[in-house]
Amino acid sequence: MSIHDLVAEKQPESFVFSAENEALIKKIIAKYPKGKQASAVMPLLDLAQKQNDNWIPMKAIEKIAELLGMARIRVLEVASFYTMYNLKPVGKFFLQMCGTTPCMLRGSDDIARCIKDKLGIVSGESTEDGKFSVLEVECLGACVNAPIVQVNDDFYEDLDYDSMEVLIDSLSNNTPLPLGSVKGRSGSQAETGPTSLIKMKSKSAKLKSSIKSKKVSVVSAEKARS
Repeated sequence: MSIHDLVAEKQPESFVFSAENEALIKKIIAKYPKGKQASAVMPLLDLAQKQNDNWIPMKAIEKIAELLGMARIRVLEVASFYTMYNLKPVGKFFLQMCGTTPCMLRGSDDIARCIKDKLGIVSGESTEDGKFSVLEVECLGACVNAPIVQVNDDFYEDLDYDSMEVLIDSLSNNTPLPLGSVKGRSGSQAETGPTSLIKMKSKSAKLKSSIKSKKVSVVSAEKARS
């Protein structure tokens, strides 16, 4: 795939960061040592994307390069490498479905099938009304609650065909479901619930019982000798 396939053909004539983002940019750049301001490229790309309806125009690439003293191609290299950045317009709801091994083993194919059945689109496509876009991506880092789908900046976890269908309906009605696990799992824990502390409690009880038993044996032995 060439860079021309990633970048939108229709581009705005200009891009200017909002006053609020300009102030935030100064704070971000100030975090890095003098001469290392290029390290701020990723947060600045994120700001540009959020300001511009979830995609980054080339004029924003040029502006960021100017602010950070970088060659434009260097900024574009970063923006085109990570799937978290969009160089073309995407739908109001940008669905990033994880297809890496843990999610695949837990049913990510069913998620893709549901999206195709409900919306008529596959990875890299958008609905005609511009409301949804979908892209299959690499690991999103929530493997224990697989399979997961990231909707814009939010995670929905423990999905299957039926719950994905419910999620799409909720987004279509502009009433998104609560974030996180659709099964109500809290954090990264087993489906059966937290077990580590239970095991530790049991192990601790056994250890205390063993120590107490040894103490009784010692006392009994001393009494016998006396």
